[in-house]
Amino acid sequence: MHDEIAALIARLLSQRWLPRDDVQARKTLLDETFREDLDRRLAAVGLELREHPYSAYIGVAVARSAERHVFGGSDSWISNTLQLDRDAVALLVVLWALIVLPKRQRQLERQQAEADVSQTLMFAEAKPISRDPSLSPVLAERTLLADFGDRLGGKTRVNFNLGVLSRHGFIIRRKGELAEGPLLDLVFDYERTARRILDGALGDLLAGLTPRDEAENIDEPLYDETDDAEDGEVIHDV
Repeated sequence: MHDEIAALIARLLSQRWLPRDDVQARKTLLDETFREDLDRRLAAVGLELREHPYSAYIGVAVARSAERHVFGGSDSWISNTLQLDRDAVALLVVLWALIVLPKRQRQLERQQAEADVSQTLMFAEAKPISRDPSLSPVLAERTLLADFGDRLGGKTRVNFNLGVLSRHGFIIRRKGELAEGPLLDLVFDYERTARRILDGALGDLLAGLTPRDEAENIDEPLYDETDDAEDGEVIHDV
């Protein structure tokens, strides 16, 4: 007998993410009984479904109840299960703040605008949350390097870490530009993390940035087309 939930879990572990419009993903989000069974079986092995109504994808992550066993299982607490170095994690936080935070603000503004229009219509129907890719900012790698390169290990290290984050599905690199990847909006809990970033040291850095088309004193491009190749790593924690 076909076990649809087992098949879905296997797909999430092997493919690392699924779009919300995938047949099984839609069933997960709309079928309450199916979702409860999925959550129960994931919890049995220390995992949980990672989804957000503003994200176009779903994935899996280490469950909160299992975090101490996974991340604190050695002599020191680890920050991730992908062997990302500290500067790679710092770069990931910066990219999340520069891409996801503005995207979320645009999503909320569009949602509010649509709600205001609906109030004027007698039989208006509620519209789904917009996940239009155009709402996500696209960053120039040269600008990222100019603004944060000295804090993230310099040009060579940033370039290397961008390749790593791209292969893990957090970002998409195209000809010197950085766009949101499938896992970027799932990697951090928005409700918990956004305010910490905006009220913390990174918030001061982001507030002080001015638009910049080109980085100064950079003679060669940061982008390397060899970094676009994807690998087959299995993600165990988004």
